[in-house]
Order: sequence, then structure tokens, then C-alpha cells
Amino acid sequence: MPRFNPDSDVLIATVGRPHGVRGLVHLHAATDDPASVETLGVLHDGQGMAWTARWVSAGVAALTDADGQDLPDRTAAERLVNAKLYVPRTVLPETGDDEFYHADLIGMTAVSADGDVLGTVLVVHDYGAGVSLEVDRGLIVPFTLACVPRVDLAKREVTLVPPVEVEVEGDLSGEVQVRA
Repeated sequence: MPRFNPDSDVLIATVGRPHGVRGLVHLHAATDDPASVETLGVLHDGQGMAWTARWVSAGVAALTDADGQDLPDRTAAERLVNAKLYVPRTVLPETGDDEFYHADLIGMTAVSADGDVLGTVLVVHDYGAGVSLEVDRGLIVPFTLACVPRVDLAKREVTLVPPVEVEVEGDLSGEVQVRA
């Protein structure tokens, strides 16, 4: 199997710390539905090694290599910590209207409402409180309809309307209120 190809591979999960001593790992799904990590079938890491994942409990999985062998022990699991697991984009289901894979957004040209080029989308962040887009010129905007009113997959272009100002009230060590 080939190595990671940034033009065609999509991140599906990241291997976390070992769980116990029998080769299980914490697996962090990069999908809306963690069950899809298992149902997508064969995944590959950055070196091209093939893996399949089987959930054994919430967030904990057994990884099986291309020879059908599960990770034998904690030491083997430790060697895979932070390994990224991918599938080719072609095996993913088609998206609906106004749905996007994060991988589809990366590399798009970001433009202002007036059409001025703001840069290129480098990263799509999702820390659980909402998705944001990071542009290579240091701009980070929430991925909301107000700040990203248009995504044109055919033109590989997103329109960004950055918030004018973000105001923070309160002591940063305690409760903080943010107004835009």
C-alpha cells in the first residue's frame, strides 16, 4: 500500500495512548460517527501499513495489521501512539448539499466578500466547540454561515467575512464572556 498522499487521503483517526496491557489503544475518530472508523474497512498509516480497527468500548479499539494480527501487547501499542490513519477520498460517501469534508476545504483559496485574495486555507480546526478555518496569512475564522457565507467546491474558493472585533470581558483565569 502506498504512503500517505495529501492529495487523495483523508484522516479518519489518530491512535492515542495504549489501553491496558493487551495491545488495545485509545482511538480518536476524526469522523462525525466514530463507528465509521470500523465500517470503512482498511485504513493506512503514513508509512503505508494497512490496519483495520474494531471498537471494543467507547474510544478504545483493537488494531489489526494486514496479516490479520492484532497488536500483541502494550509495547506494540505504544509504538503507534500519534499514528494517523487514513483512507483514500474515493471510499468516502458523497456529501450532501452544504456538507463538506474538512479535507475538501484545505488548500482552497480564501477571498473576501469583495473578491480580494486573503490566502489559502491551511487547517480546519475542530476542538469540539465549533469548527474554524485557519488561513496561511494568520487569519482564523469560525466556520459559520456569518463568517464563511460561500464555499465553492468547483472553483476551490471560500468567501470569508472575518468578525470585525472580538471583545473579551472578565478575568481570563475565571469565567469569560466573549462578544463579537
